[in-house]
Amino acid sequence: MVEGGFTKLFQKRSFLRLAQKYQPLGSGEQEEKTHEECELKIIEQEKEVTVLLPKDACKCHKEELAKALNVDLQTGLSEFSVLQRRLKHGWNEFSVENTEPIWKKYLDQFKNPLILLLLASALVSVITKEYEDAASIAMAVLIVVTVAFIQEYRSEKSLEELNKLVPPECNCLREGKLQHLLARELVPGDIIYLSVGDRVPADLRLIEVTDLLVDESSFTGEAEPCNKTDSVLLEAGDITTLSNVVFMGTLVRYGKGKGVVIGTGENSQFGEVFKMMQAEENPVGIWGLIMLIGWLQGKHLLSMFTIGVSLAVAAIPEGLPIVVTVTLVLGVLRMAKKRVIVKKLPIVETLGCCNVICSDKTGTLTANEMTVTRLVTSDGFQAEVSGVGYNGDGNVYLLPSKEILKEFSNVSVGKLVEAGCVVNNAIIRKNSVMGQPTEGALIALAMKMELADIKDIYVRKKEIPFSSEQKWMAVKCMLKNQDQEDIYFMKGAFEEVLQYCTLYNSGGISLSLTPQQKAFYQQEEKRMGSSGLRVLALASGPELGKLTFLGLVGIIDPPRAGVREAVQVLFESGVSVKMITGDALETAVAIGQNIGLCNGKLKAMSGEELDQLPEAELSSTVKNVSIFFRTSPKHKLKIIKALQRTGAVVSMTGDGVNDAVALKSADIGIAMGKAGTDVSKEAANMILVDDDFSTVMSAIEEGKGIFYNIKNFVRFQLSTSISALSLITLSTVLNLPNPLNAMQILWINIIMDGPPAQSLGVEPVDKDTIKQPPRCVTDTILSKSLILKIFMSAVIIISGTLFVFWKENPKSGITPRTTTMTFTCFVFFDLFNALTCRSQTKLIFEIGFFRNRMFLYSVLGSFLGQLAVIYVPPLQKIFQTENLAVLDLLFLTGLASSVFIVSELVKLCEKRCCGAKHAKGCCN
Repeated sequence: MVEGGFTKLFQKRSFLRLAQKYQPLGSGEQEEKTHEECELKIIEQEKEVTVLLPKDACKCHKEELAKALNVDLQTGLSEFSVLQRRLKHGWNEFSVENTEPIWKKYLDQFKNPLILLLLASALVSVITKEYEDAASIAMAVLIVVTVAFIQEYRSEKSLEELNKLVPPECNCLREGKLQHLLARELVPGDIIYLSVGDRVPADLRLIEVTDLLVDESSFTGEAEPCNKTDSVLLEAGDITTLSNVVFMGTLVRYGKGKGVVIGTGENSQFGEVFKMMQAEENPVGIWGLIMLIGWLQGKHLLSMFTIGVSLAVAAIPEGLPIVVTVTLVLGVLRMAKKRVIVKKLPIVETLGCCNVICSDKTGTLTANEMTVTRLVTSDGFQAEVSGVGYNGDGNVYLLPSKEILKEFSNVSVGKLVEAGCVVNNAIIRKNSVMGQPTEGALIALAMKMELADIKDIYVRKKEIPFSSEQKWMAVKCMLKNQDQEDIYFMKGAFEEVLQYCTLYNSGGISLSLTPQQKAFYQQEEKRMGSSGLRVLALASGPELGKLTFLGLVGIIDPPRAGVREAVQVLFESGVSVKMITGDALETAVAIGQNIGLCNGKLKAMSGEELDQLPEAELSSTVKNVSIFFRTSPKHKLKIIKALQRTGAVVSMTGDGVNDAVALKSADIGIAMGKAGTDVSKEAANMILVDDDFSTVMSAIEEGKGIFYNIKNFVRFQLSTSISALSLITLSTVLNLPNPLNAMQILWINIIMDGPPAQSLGVEPVDKDTIKQPPRCVTDTILSKSLILKIFMSAVIIISGTLFVFWKENPKSGITPRTTTMTFTCFVFFDLFNALTCRSQTKLIFEIGFFRNRMFLYSVLGSFLGQLAVIYVPPLQKIFQTENLAVLDLLFLTGLASSVFIVSELVKLCEKRCCGAKHAKGCCN
């Protein structure tokens, strides 16, 4: 109620500020009254705006649509209107009610069969009037359940954070400005721009289309994309016949469009579907056997039952799946801070196996900060361009005179720049480009020539969008207010554009294109490409196939900072990097050498050569190629399949609609966050937020680190489980008194599954991890080496604990001191074991004591907790312990450290053996 009142007050003040901007001098009561009436009238109008059903919207003319939704189709909604409509229609999302409260999730922990058995044991203790045992068991159950609940809750929350990393976005027109917004912010009446690869953010009635094809298979089941129009329908059938409406969740496969939002959230067609959707082995046998043997030996049945169940709780590593999930999620969130979003948790493990990275050039290996630096006209004029970025600063200098060119002071240069500006969909606002960076560079060039407004003298009648197959884009235009014939403008790859040209421009006159002219252009294109420039050709004319060639534009796209170093590190660690580009050979090789691909030993192959290669030779040839040039998305798929047949684990980058198949086929599909389409982002497993190749290295490093952390945790937990199980089993089979009681076993379980264990999963990634070679896909976490280390630790823990038990066990029988010493010895062994499990290969002095603060605090907390169990009287009663002398603690610390010392000595021996083998290999 208070929140609603505050919102209304805020709206009122916002509106009054807007109104006061235009009020005449000498405002008084009459003006205030007028403002209030005007405000109320606008608010009433906004309240009357309702969502339109697709069957009604499809029959509306544009004017009727604008009136029904109270929106100007040229400028979009105002922020005031958006705020009012959001109050009525809510956010453009689906509200999923969390029907399960926290207290219920907590109580669900008690459904675990082993917990129920412990509670049954406590109940039996009450019946037999052993109240202290009953209270102890109940307390232990409470602690175990709370620890498990916190672990699961933390895991759920981490996964929720993960799901928020990739929110859907869209391009929306508001207050006359094209804005990039989150899809959830849309309201009915918003104007949305659609382009290839976009996912439709809400139900839209189309008002402008250019060859628009939309994939509606999610609704209709039809595999073929639907052809869309902006014309009015006379009759409305089912949703498959509504050709001027696109629905939330569908995908733009081709062309572009503009539409008005008619339905959001649960009021969309997708929302209707949503509403309809709304309307392992364990050691239980072992503890059972232990209980039976103890009972046959004449031991108290209830005591054996409680110990057996407690042992089962401790022996089952129920924390393992939770810790694995939390470790993966925390790793993913760490990657997100490095601008890498991992969508699927299992892919983190695959990252450590990746041994081939196939990367796009533009925007991934290069900075995607396009700047035109060189011009060559069709009649031989050459010019250089100064200034970088999209601010229009800089000049165009005619060579060799260095004359500054403006507008059409040189007709040939002017016509070349004009064509680049007209066949263009980019917009430059506030020194940043909205659209393709290549097109932004052409607009910036026009700004330097004072020709940025020249596209306004043309009316665009048709557009043939760029595609990776045809490698060109064209627009059909006519001059405003003139009855002249239509003119086409084309830009694209040199070879493709030249095919459509029969003439060339010479000082404003079109002459026949000769073989000598073609050879000259080809020579210039190669010369520009070999200096690392991306080359575009431009042409214009009355019809396709009879165009006039205008010249070449050289665009520089420098390598990203840090890419050369990243490629070098990956190469040294056994990861091969291959560059795939649509650019010409010279440009691709120049960039490849610049970033140090294959240490400069480059082998290149064109898409055409790839097509001609026999299937039998494909895998062996592709393996040795480092640059693929003049390729299309179909070639990416071919390259992936060929590499995978050689046993390689391949990651592939992509950003286009047609890259989706390749991204899905790769072991790790990587989409671009900025340049990538929604289709490519959904097909991929990973997204590079900044399109930066260097972050792939960070992801691989994190993936390897996470795998090693999980191995460390598994080693610690299994060695502790085996030790606890073996200790009780041996004492029972040998008819010895139980060295640990039920409460002590449960306390060990808390340490084993609790903070010390979990903190191993968040050990910071070691800086040398990236230098490790990729893992083999068939490698398991439980390698032969790890199993041996687990059993080695277990044997040391069991031997040391049994020695203390034998040493402290008087002939008169077991005493509280005996169990206290044995119990504390086992816990201290656990803590030292956790310390050495922080790394499988590095000594503690190499990784540092203080690098993992969470581990430090966990071990310290566990140590203080153990002291509390020994010395605090209420806890002494629960755990059946007694005070120990300082010398006792020093003795136990010295003995328990043996597991740490032996493990560190094994690491040292392994390092020296590996070093000797490496030196021997080098000598040979």
